[in-house]
Amino acid sequence: MRRLAILLLAILAASTASSAEAPLVGVSWSNFQEERWKTDEAALREALLEGGARMLSADAQSRAEKQLADVESLLARGIDVLVLVAHDADAIAPALRAARSAGVPIIAYDRLIESPDVVYLSFDNREVGRLQARAVLEQRPTGRYVFIKGSPQDPNAHFVHAGQLDVLKEAIDAGRIQIVGDQFVDDWLPELAQRIMEQILTATDDGVDAVVCSNDGMAGGVSAALRAQGLAGLPLSGQDGDRAALARVADGRQSVSVWKDARSLGRVAARVALALAAGRPASEIEGVRPWTGGPRAVSVPSLLLEPIAITRDNLEIVLEAGWVSRAALCADLEDPPPACS
Repeated sequence: MRRLAILLLAILAASTASSAEAPLVGVSWSNFQEERWKTDEAALREALLEGGARMLSADAQSRAEKQLADVESLLARGIDVLVLVAHDADAIAPALRAARSAGVPIIAYDRLIESPDVVYLSFDNREVGRLQARAVLEQRPTGRYVFIKGSPQDPNAHFVHAGQLDVLKEAIDAGRIQIVGDQFVDDWLPELAQRIMEQILTATDDGVDAVVCSNDGMAGGVSAALRAQGLAGLPLSGQDGDRAALARVADGRQSVSVWKDARSLGRVAARVALALAAGRPASEIEGVRPWTGGPRAVSVPSLLLEPIAITRDNLEIVLEAGWVSRAALCADLEDPPPACS
């Protein structure tokens, strides 16, 4: 019995030491309101565990002050790397200073923090806007357009809109497109996007021909507002590949959802976090390159993945990737797209 007890104690001590040596990655999410963040978290957690790391996660619930407290708590628990989806890139500055003081590397996940010592991981968000605008413009090359933009505190909202203007500015300047509504939406809230769209429809006496909307959650609200006025099927964009949005694409109520495979970004973030935890400088991590596309043109070590425009014509891409099931996408469609035939 004494030998067994000694053996058990030795196993426990070894397990405790192993756990203590495993890198600890702290993740501070801006919110979990959008479907995609749960997908990001699952992919990130799985890849970190596979890499022998542990993960702590906190949800700031779209509140800058809570995110500051969350990061303070994560640092107090001894994290080795901080992964941050910044709710407000300016308001988060005290948390960044605290992480730097503690010697903790920082990853800006999906939302830019324009600093040379922060690794920025995301998709090419300006290209997201271009893909949205091209799809809507193809369906409606002239007419009255509405921009429904994301949260003004989120750099991605500005990147996406800049990409939309890259495509549409010529037609706007030539008068082929008239902008009859142009609104940011705090926190990307679908219900707020719906109210804003309802107000624009009232103000224009339903005089809207197309809506360039910056994400799928808001597109759901916009689609509801359009449907209530008998305008379902107007050209409408989104992004993220939300399942509900892909169903709207399949039945013709949304023109495009720009798919950013959150599973890929989560796996990339885990790989970069493990390398940083091991002491590797960002410049030596595979795929990380200097990027100066932010508003202040600061050189930021970055890795940007390519988004994919999903329309009725190429829905098989998300089906083959296992992102959505055929049953969920193709049920009860009067006019099935090619992927459902």
